[in-house]
Amino acid sequence: MNMIFQRSNRPFHRSRCALILLLGVTLISAAGSATAQDKGGKWPDRPVHFVVPFPAGSATDTVARIVAQKLGSELGQPFVIDNRAGASGEIGTSLVAHAAPDGYTIGLATSSTHAVSAALNPKLPYDPVADFTPVSMIGTEPYVLLVSPTLPAKDVAGLIALAKAKPRTLNYASAGPSSLAHIAGSFFQLLTDVELTEVPYKSSSQAILDLAEDRIQIQFGTLAPTLGQIRAGKVRPLAVTSAGRIESLPNVPTLQEAGLTGYEVVLWMAVVMPAHAPPAIATRLNQAMGDALAAKDVVAALKAQGMEPGHTTPAALRARIRAETAKWRSLTTAPRVDAQH
Repeated sequence: MNMIFQRSNRPFHRSRCALILLLGVTLISAAGSATAQDKGGKWPDRPVHFVVPFPAGSATDTVARIVAQKLGSELGQPFVIDNRAGASGEIGTSLVAHAAPDGYTIGLATSSTHAVSAALNPKLPYDPVADFTPVSMIGTEPYVLLVSPTLPAKDVAGLIALAKAKPRTLNYASAGPSSLAHIAGSFFQLLTDVELTEVPYKSSSQAILDLAEDRIQIQFGTLAPTLGQIRAGKVRPLAVTSAGRIESLPNVPTLQEAGLTGYEVVLWMAVVMPAHAPPAIATRLNQAMGDALAAKDVVAALKAQGMEPGHTTPAALRARIRAETAKWRSLTTAPRVDAQH
């Protein structure tokens, strides 16, 4: 009887072991799925801090707020703007680089913070590629070369002639030595062989007021804070820094049309996260940005700021950062050349 009983129970024991093993695998799989869901599926379940490394009211801040509002609507949690200005954007950008990579701190990246700074500052407190998870571009916009209305120069050729006649007496505004506005002015001087005096400002909106009052003579300004002053006749646009003319100023030539072959300086903005952010969260944020940047109200709002929206893959954003860093680094080591004028 015992032998029969033992033999008859062996299949039972095997079945029970198989069942336990199956339950264990199921629990592990469920735990893995829950972890993945925690990292991506349930994100965000609280407000996300959106660090803008420039002052409130600046062109970059305005763009970030447009995007943040739409992302909040798309994802069901507020994206709270945190302005951390200073050092041409390096302070706020460094904060993002060293934040916890949990998806609850993201940052606004620009051509200044992630290309120009890397090209000009070997002691930058962050690596623009290694210290960030790229998410997507927001868009691009050119600068406008503006002069004070009292300046006798009516076009780019006239400005170059005036600057050559009075070296270092004309002041131009920038956002600091590691900004794209600085690069725009330096590139202009390089191609025209003129010497200007740089005056750093915290934002384009502050500089445009001084330009209108003739406290400075030249500015490479972003479109949003300058269009009103241009249309009111308080400042004079001479050229745009893009490769082609822009819709909002169709009668203003490009600097290339004005004779500066190869001149193109375009401000771009993007969203990044700290390095090692969970891939599921980065993917979800990229998708949400794609939806946001395709929305008609967002497109209209960004274009009103002079920006052409453009969603990209993370890989495309990373490639752009690398390419532009190399471009501006080569410019800073280039010898001065003569312009065609």
